[in-house]
Amino acid sequence: MVKVYIDGQEGTTGLKILERFKDRNDIELLRIDEDKRKDNAERGRLINSSDFTFLCLPDAAAIEAVSLAEDRVRIIDASTAHRTNPDWAYGFPEISAELREKIAGSSRVAVPGCYASGFASMVYPLVKLGIMPKDYPVCAHAVSGYSGAGKKAIAQYEDPERDEELDSPRQYALTQQHKHLPEMQKICGLDYAPSFNPLICDYFSGMVVSLPIHTRILAKKYGVEDIRKALAEYYEGNNSYFVRVMPEGEPESGFIGANNLSGTNMMEIFVSGNDDRVIICSRLDNLGKGASGAAVQCLNIMMGINEKAGLI
Repeated sequence: MVKVYIDGQEGTTGLKILERFKDRNDIELLRIDEDKRKDNAERGRLINSSDFTFLCLPDAAAIEAVSLAEDRVRIIDASTAHRTNPDWAYGFPEISAELREKIAGSSRVAVPGCYASGFASMVYPLVKLGIMPKDYPVCAHAVSGYSGAGKKAIAQYEDPERDEELDSPRQYALTQQHKHLPEMQKICGLDYAPSFNPLICDYFSGMVVSLPIHTRILAKKYGVEDIRKALAEYYEGNNSYFVRVMPEGEPESGFIGANNLSGTNMMEIFVSGNDDRVIICSRLDNLGKGASGAAVQCLNIMMGINEKAGLI
């Protein structure tokens, strides 16, 4: 049985990790007393009493927690702090066999951002396969439930006296400085940062990240079915269980809902459009494959057990 500590277990991601452990009998959870949550000596004691520590913290606190940890403690960080650090494994095993191997052997793993997960699921293989040039002018759009914005936003959206504006989708990150942009560019090997247009919407969890492509400026002419086939074969070759490229004609309704995968660790990729203008969409739960589910999946890989343990 391995000992696990969650530093920041009272936050949204920490609570969701705890939920995913409720039926596990191979994990001993270490708990911190409520009045010692900010006591560095106690945090350090628990971190160094664990085999694995999850960091569900703001960036500065995550960096501080790593400084408290002995080298032998294996850290899984859900913050933004270490995602572009080459000394850390990037926790998205499906996009690369090399990443999966690095996760398995690493003592430091950075869990991808939710938007970045959807983005990388599409762009990473397109670049690696040579379909999308590294200097392609990438533009992505996304909608997400309000849970991705944290506890304060959840309280704001669930307040019965809330502002009417919250009834509608709201664009943000208008200065093109969203915190996921550095990893979106670096992990996917892009020469330039993408233009990114996220919207927060009035539902709890789930997201869709959309990637429009003009095929005339790809490395060579690829049609919509060429791209679907290439992505499907890519993920089949990487033995992906949680990431699925949907077949032609999906979704049958012609609509892609954003909350269909809430509560799961699944991700679905849709390829639509025509041979001139392709639209690829990645659907996931921002609290699942975009956060706590991905973190637990990384833990399972690091433990050398079935990566599906505790996940649906």
